[in-house]
Amino acid sequence: VDSPNPTRGRIICITSGKGGVGKTTSAASFAFGLAERGHKTCVVDFDIGLRNLDIHLGMERRVIFDLVNVLLDECTLSQALIKDKRNPNLVMLAASQTRDKESLTVEGVERVLAGLTDSFEYVVLDSPAGIESGARHAMYFADDAIIVSNPEMSSCRDADKMVGFVSSRSRRAEIGDVQPVSQTLLITRYDPQRAEAEESLSISDMNELLGLPVVGVIPENKHVLTCTNLGTPIITMDDNNASGAYEDMVDRYLGEEKELRFTTPEPVSFFKKMFG
Repeated sequence: VDSPNPTRGRIICITSGKGGVGKTTSAASFAFGLAERGHKTCVVDFDIGLRNLDIHLGMERRVIFDLVNVLLDECTLSQALIKDKRNPNLVMLAASQTRDKESLTVEGVERVLAGLTDSFEYVVLDSPAGIESGARHAMYFADDAIIVSNPEMSSCRDADKMVGFVSSRSRRAEIGDVQPVSQTLLITRYDPQRAEAEESLSISDMNELLGLPVVGVIPENKHVLTCTNLGTPIITMDDNNASGAYEDMVDRYLGEEKELRFTTPEPVSFFKKMFG
């Protein structure tokens, strides 16, 4: 935030209050989408002890060094970065599977992020859920925070806590005389039919509860799990509504104005009404 380098990369934290809402899925597709558009992008797994981002990107067999190795000077930053084989603009820095979250320090994380923002246009941080050590360190240096929430009350309430946490505990909040962290809402696992039937929260409900601009709405999609198991971000799939929604999300983040898609129920055909 207070770096003397005016051309440093932007730090984007993907976070949530509740676990299991799709942060890692979203971080993988978002980072891949930025790289697809020609931006040098590094995505970092901050979930120390419970890493998963490498699986989502199909890099689990290529991890030799991780974030904690870099923090403890057991390797250089460049040694720990893993290049994506599909896109030369994308690299990943894995979390440690064996170390403790206490390995993270503000000074160490600042040093790593300074090195990354000198080399990459965008540094995407895949934060663990909640407000424990990994999440606090991930959001502390963020320029932008994308709050991920499912359309359910408990997820929304926990997301609201994160909005307040980012607003008050980030480095930008501490400095005071700089732009605050830009926060946007990413709604995942959205089912317009359930929302219309008032079985889940609608987009307007969530907007009202959290007061954040919506950067994307990702529909419920059975292919997300398949893509995770294959180590392929869902954004790479053709003719898929979740992929299209992530593409739109990346474009909106980069400043394009796009209407929200996949947010209204699909019309039911006469034969489906008759025969189910």
